[in-house]
Amino acid sequence: MSDFLPSGIQLGYLVAASLFIVGLKQLGSPATARQGNVLAAIGMFIAIVGTLLEKQVVSYELITVGIIIGSIVGTIMAKTVAMTDMPQMVGLLNGFGGAASALVAVGEFWRYLSIPESPTPDATITILLGVLIGGITFTGSLVAFAKLQELLPGAPISFPLQQPFNALLAIALLAGSGYMVFHPEDVPVFLGLVAISNILGIMFVLPIGGGDMPVVVSLLNSYSGIAASVAGFILMNNMLIIAGALVGASGIILTQIMCKAMNRSISSVLFGAFGGGGGGAAAAGVAGGAIDKTVRSINLEESAMMLGYARSVVIIPGYGMAVAQAQHAVRELADGLEKMGVDVKYAIHPVAGRMPGHMNVLLAEANVPYPQLYDMDDINPQFEETDVALVIGANDVVNPAARHDTASPIYGMPILEVDKAKHTIVIKRGMSAGFSGVDNELFYKDKTMMLFGSAKDVVAKLVAEVKQL
Repeated sequence: MSDFLPSGIQLGYLVAASLFIVGLKQLGSPATARQGNVLAAIGMFIAIVGTLLEKQVVSYELITVGIIIGSIVGTIMAKTVAMTDMPQMVGLLNGFGGAASALVAVGEFWRYLSIPESPTPDATITILLGVLIGGITFTGSLVAFAKLQELLPGAPISFPLQQPFNALLAIALLAGSGYMVFHPEDVPVFLGLVAISNILGIMFVLPIGGGDMPVVVSLLNSYSGIAASVAGFILMNNMLIIAGALVGASGIILTQIMCKAMNRSISSVLFGAFGGGGGGAAAAGVAGGAIDKTVRSINLEESAMMLGYARSVVIIPGYGMAVAQAQHAVRELADGLEKMGVDVKYAIHPVAGRMPGHMNVLLAEANVPYPQLYDMDDINPQFEETDVALVIGANDVVNPAARHDTASPIYGMPILEVDKAKHTIVIKRGMSAGFSGVDNELFYKDKTMMLFGSAKDVVAKLVAEVKQL
């Protein structure tokens, strides 16, 4: 039995890893995402049980306390967080993952101090990597959370001599790490490296604007996976190595997808200070005010008639719909239009909202049929034949300036080409700029009509008006 136990643990790890991979694959589609999440959770349960059976585990009491506290906190967070706050929670959880990995590295360093044996250079380098990546992920994620939660300004935050200061930190980190390889038991230097790693995380995210924060959260998610994988090498735990590598790879892939959707490189996101949300960007976004800024409004009755007597309607949801929690009202409006013979589709931009899949999750919550959801590449060719494009809270992802205004910060970003529809109705609280701080040319187009108000209230009233047609 004692010989079988280690083999059984490794077999459990293999099953858990397989479930992670299958679950990750199923998370790629809204139709299978829930099942994929369940499979990944089962895999994690198996991995935890296998780890608890390891002989190195010496204090089950403390572990049990930690599991209970973590489960309670996690359940409360999952139950109370609003869908609009999901990006912030993801960022915060990334930070917790980085902190856990860094603490594992610190704990391993302290373990070596309590035994006669000194760590080998390989072990020291692994510990330092865990501290570095985990520390950057922890504090960087906290700053990202604070920006998304508007505890910090969304605009890039900088100060004089910021780049030289960052360079000095990097040099100190490299020099201290090299010193630790040959003097692995120097506590003051090690603690200094811990502090520098955490400061670097703050300095890494502060200069990045709010418009790019979802990309940063995805990148930090990748970092948290890499940190977990490093912790796996520290603990010699195969499951942690595999799980961390999966998170790291998927996070990088997601970051690349988002950058492609925004037509930006990772380097421009990290060093371009885009998306400050200030007025300067807005001025550039309309080429110095060269366009006619006449706004055409429409009332509820006219909007309902336009939608009800159309042959085809494409609904474009955005962050405003998420904030108003209007997805159920939107589904009710679509059902009413379909009963009148209107062909209704939903156009989903890859970065609509504040995280990839944000709109898909919201619409799935309202039981919108998956076949009605169209990706940007599939729906764009259909806009010219669309009678009415109904924009609900979307902004930057439908801004025509991205196609032609070279002075605009969003120039080159692929957009949903709603301005090519025969008519466009935009539901919005006001004329404020989007998350990037860029004014939206769509609002001033001849074929665009603005319907002002909270998305949930306006759509609910539209439902009532459509029923009277």
